[in-house]
Amino acid sequence: MGIQNLLSALEKQISMLEKDLSLLPDTPFSIPRFDQALFHHHSSKLGGYMQEIKQNMEQLKTCVNDGRIEQVKFLSERLVTQIEALKREISTQALRKQEDKFERRSQEQDLYQRLAEHQDYERRLIAMIDDRELQLNKQNTITDKYKLQKEIAALAGRLARCRQALIRIEKSIEKQENSD
Repeated sequence: MGIQNLLSALEKQISMLEKDLSLLPDTPFSIPRFDQALFHHHSSKLGGYMQEIKQNMEQLKTCVNDGRIEQVKFLSERLVTQIEALKREISTQALRKQEDKFERRSQEQDLYQRLAEHQDYERRLIAMIDDRELQLNKQNTITDKYKLQKEIAALAGRLARCRQALIRIEKSIEKQENSD
């Protein structure tokens, strides 16, 4: 009965994810949004990643019916990771729009101001990660540890994107200074 509950919970999450995704415009993006090892399919739209999640769910059901325990374990872990990744990406879409506008008007805003802001973001993200890691070391239950590990992973992703933005800003400053 536990496996059926797992399948039911995964199907519910996929359904909610698909509903959230349907509310967003299916606009293509040029910068990869996910780690290459996470999804086999590489799409320029989020809908393509949703398709892979659905296919993995169907494959998981088949493995459950066939009693292939190792594949069930692998696919269920992969599916949970993919669902979480797509949820995080969907939740950042408003920020992505702002980021696109931000990039288009890079000359309008003072580059040094942007650099200082992003350095502050970086500092705060590092502090948040350090705080979660301290909390993680104090946890006794596996569920609490898992939750904190997920938070740390999400913060690490934000930190990586922040650092990429810092590099872009620094390159823009360098380009602007060299052209003057």
